[in-house]
Amino acid sequence: MGRVWNLIKGFFGLFVSKVEQEHPEIVYQNSIDSLTQKAVQLRQAAAAIIRRRDEIEERYENKAREAKEIDAQLQVAIQNGDEEIGTLLVEKKDALDAEVSDLTVEMEQARADANDVKSALLKIQAEREKLVAEKDRMIGKLASAQARVKIQEQLDGLSLDSDVKALDNVRTHIKNKIAEANLGKELSESSLDARLEKIKSQVGSVQAQSKFQQMRQQHLNAQNQQGNKSL
Repeated sequence: MGRVWNLIKGFFGLFVSKVEQEHPEIVYQNSIDSLTQKAVQLRQAAAAIIRRRDEIEERYENKAREAKEIDAQLQVAIQNGDEEIGTLLVEKKDALDAEVSDLTVEMEQARADANDVKSALLKIQAEREKLVAEKDRMIGKLASAQARVKIQEQLDGLSLDSDVKALDNVRTHIKNKIAEANLGKELSESSLDARLEKIKSQVGSVQAQSKFQQMRQQHLNAQNQQGNKSL
């Protein structure tokens, strides 16, 4: 069963590969859509990280401001010599200082996280824009190459248009008609009747020539007789 499944997957892979080669724009668009989806997801994650950074910064500012207020109050208690209030303020100040210290570490980490996620988001957006430009450029090159191949095929006689085929058919038909007419003439010239007419024509010429020779001889004889009488 595993071998059959592998065979099916192999045939399916070949089919998909062929489709991808015949339609590269689909492959490009799928990659662009994938990057777009990743950018959307990363944008949502970035929003959460940035919100957390802003919240920590706000807490830090509040605690730092409160610590300054406690410090000012402590100075007054010291000046007044109020030990009870002073002791309470010192405890509060120590607690706020510890909390501000912790918030400082968290705030720096939150800022670093926010910067990292923004950099990643900008990188994905740049990759997407780069892929979109590559798609337009490569699809344009493919269309140009296909046009050049088609023109070359036409020049090589591998691809004939309907008009060219029609002209070839007409030329062949005309040549056939001429050959048919010539064949009829050749057959008529070689027939028995044509040969007999040719012989009759030759016989007529011979008879006419013989008759002319007789008439010529009679004329000469008449001249000779008249010459003899004169003597």
